[in-house]
Amino acid sequence: MIKKENINVLFESRYVRVYDLQYGPDKHYYNASRRAQEELVAVKTDEEFQKMLPDAVSCFVILQVLGQEPRILFSYEYRYPAGRFLLSVPAGLVDKEDGIGQDALIHTAIREIQEEAGLLITGEDTVKIVNPLVFSTPGMTDESNALVCVVLNCKEFPVFSQEGASGSELFDGFCLLTKEEARKILKKGTDYRGVFYSVYTWAALMYFVSDMWKEE
Repeated sequence: MIKKENINVLFESRYVRVYDLQYGPDKHYYNASRRAQEELVAVKTDEEFQKMLPDAVSCFVILQVLGQEPRILFSYEYRYPAGRFLLSVPAGLVDKEDGIGQDALIHTAIREIQEEAGLLITGEDTVKIVNPLVFSTPGMTDESNALVCVVLNCKEFPVFSQEGASGSELFDGFCLLTKEEARKILKKGTDYRGVFYSVYTWAALMYFVSDMWKEE
């Protein structure tokens, strides 16, 4: 744990900040973060660390349509640092309005799936937390995501929509994969367009083909 007085703000904007974490005499480490200085992971006690919520939620959306093979849903979302559309899971930041504790993760997942895929979660569907918090790249940032799986039980394929996209979000359609198609993408290491994908997409593919989503 780094002392609060040894942290300085180098850059600050609405969505990202860069901090100088001084961990020893003339020893500095830089951290890109979505968090305000008082909420940085590096300054949390062990108890606070174990209870903290992630910055965002990534959703594994699996469709079980009557009489069809199960499929996992992805979209092509433009990711500015990568400079192209990447095969992506529905995801978004946890808002204060989403509540507190792990209920907030469920609420965020339901909201993001509606906004980015136009899907409404009903009592016929299953929503569960796969992992409450995983770090993306802890060598550079303290950003974290929860992983939430949503299994939609449908009589027919729903109509998808990306009309809920807002701000800088840009999309280029959807991609529904069977297990066989998901395995091919995992083996190849790129999507069908030959583009690399994120670790959260990899995790969703692995979770889907492993059948872990079927476990109670």
